[in-house]
Amino acid sequence: MPIIDIHIHLSDIDSFHRTAIDLSKVDYSAAGLKAEFDRNDVILGIGMGVSEQTKGAFPDSSSPNPMGLDLEEQVPSFLMECVGINPNRLDGKQAQDELDRIEARLQSPEVAGIKLYAGYYHHYVYDKIYTPVYELAAKYNLPVVIHTGDTYSMNGLLKYSHPLTVDELALQQRGVNFMICHLGDPWVMDAAEVVAKNPNVYADLSGLVVGDRPHFERFMNEPLFMDHFRRALVYSDHYEKMLFGTDWPLAPIDLYAEFVRRLVPEQHHEKVFYENAFSLFPRISERITKP
Repeated sequence: MPIIDIHIHLSDIDSFHRTAIDLSKVDYSAAGLKAEFDRNDVILGIGMGVSEQTKGAFPDSSSPNPMGLDLEEQVPSFLMECVGINPNRLDGKQAQDELDRIEARLQSPEVAGIKLYAGYYHHYVYDKIYTPVYELAAKYNLPVVIHTGDTYSMNGLLKYSHPLTVDELALQQRGVNFMICHLGDPWVMDAAEVVAKNPNVYADLSGLVVGDRPHFERFMNEPLFMDHFRRALVYSDHYEKMLFGTDWPLAPIDLYAEFVRRLVPEQHHEKVFYENAFSLFPRISERITKP
């Protein structure tokens, strides 16, 4: 079965380099990612754009918009990109220049959507500072992907990354589709309700486990851990709006695919691993023709 991984990273972020070496034991490079894609029948990935100007500064308040996949000189042909947004630069005299650069990038065919780093940046997703970004998303028919749940940095603030904040946003912006990353973990039941209630909200299952095989096996063999996510999936009962993503390099793709296969009932695997990506990210169809 072909797989689309809708949530990976390929940016020169210090914490990603360290995680790849110390925890997940993956080759954090475009070549390393392509090798994992080939071994696991992943035919396309979507990278979440982010950057840091100073080593270890993620989330970097000085990063210019739009943030991209800067680990390599250009986006590899097997990837698309969700451009990252730094809201701290969407205010004041520089705001229009930042928005102009964002819009110019959105016109590129390899751009699949927009990424907000809620929690890392201290703004609620329904804050007016993001309104011009949502207008661009509607103009170009692109989804907005939102980090929710725990942050991979102690500098984040969890009140901004709670999935319930997406409920208010989804009501305000019914013309835009949104994706809750990481199923809002640890608030997975709240995220499940937001997905179930709002027709324009999806969720991905990325980033729920970080590490190598011993780490994965320990958690996959812990019923309470697995049931934490299964309960949310059963409650939401919208497998047509759940998408597979790994959050690579935080975990090897083969282990993460095995983990999600255990979570999701087999009859929904084709939707979650492949078909649902076409519904949320319209530009995928321009890169891949569904059989």
